[in-house]
Amino acid sequence: MKLKTIAEVLDNELARAAQESTPVTELLERLFTQEADALTQRRIERRIKQSKLPERKLLADFDFSFQKGLDKARITELAGLGFVERKQGLILAGNSGTGKSHIAKAILLIGCMNTYSCRYTTAADMLRELLASLADDTLPKKLKRYLAPDILLIDEVGFDRLEQHDAYNANLFHKVIDGRYCKKTTILTTNIDFKQLGDYLGDPVITTAIVDRMVHHSIIISIEGPSWRLHESQELNA
Repeated sequence: MKLKTIAEVLDNELARAAQESTPVTELLERLFTQEADALTQRRIERRIKQSKLPERKLLADFDFSFQKGLDKARITELAGLGFVERKQGLILAGNSGTGKSHIAKAILLIGCMNTYSCRYTTAADMLRELLASLADDTLPKKLKRYLAPDILLIDEVGFDRLEQHDAYNANLFHKVIDGRYCKKTTILTTNIDFKQLGDYLGDPVITTAIVDRMVHHSIIISIEGPSWRLHESQELNA
């Protein structure tokens, strides 16, 4: 019956039941509860692995006292994933080191721990993969990787300037955003202003349509504060 966890704990549980005179029904309940818990944990681990998250960030590890301009209650509310149920997007904007990616990755991890299919990617990696798919005619298949998940996190929008070299990037980015618009949740982190997206993606006209869809049905949080990495570096050097 593939009850692996019960097989592992059965001898100990039988010995414990004999010692405590546990009723059979209670013993069975205890065994199947352990099996169910283990199955749930395996499913969570599988979702995390499939999400391609590079690291497991926790909101509990985020220093809200350092980033004083950030509303902790608002971030905590986002962690409840109500915006995912409403199929809203989430945009976290701010300078490098302000904690955008930490918060986004923590929320994606929470999504994995619930019933949502999740996917992590940087904007650079996503565009490189989609651009390469044009050469071997696999764009529909590769595009599905970014359209299918309940939650897609596109990290570091604007960080890798190499992406500007191909004007088709804007068209590919539009396919992802438009394909998910009002259907699935997209989380983006960016260190550039929306006005700069046209230069970043290489096509200001298509970028206008992208920004329109991004902003219309999304929660936008701007983090204006100091860099945690710079703060940490200064403390280490001190």
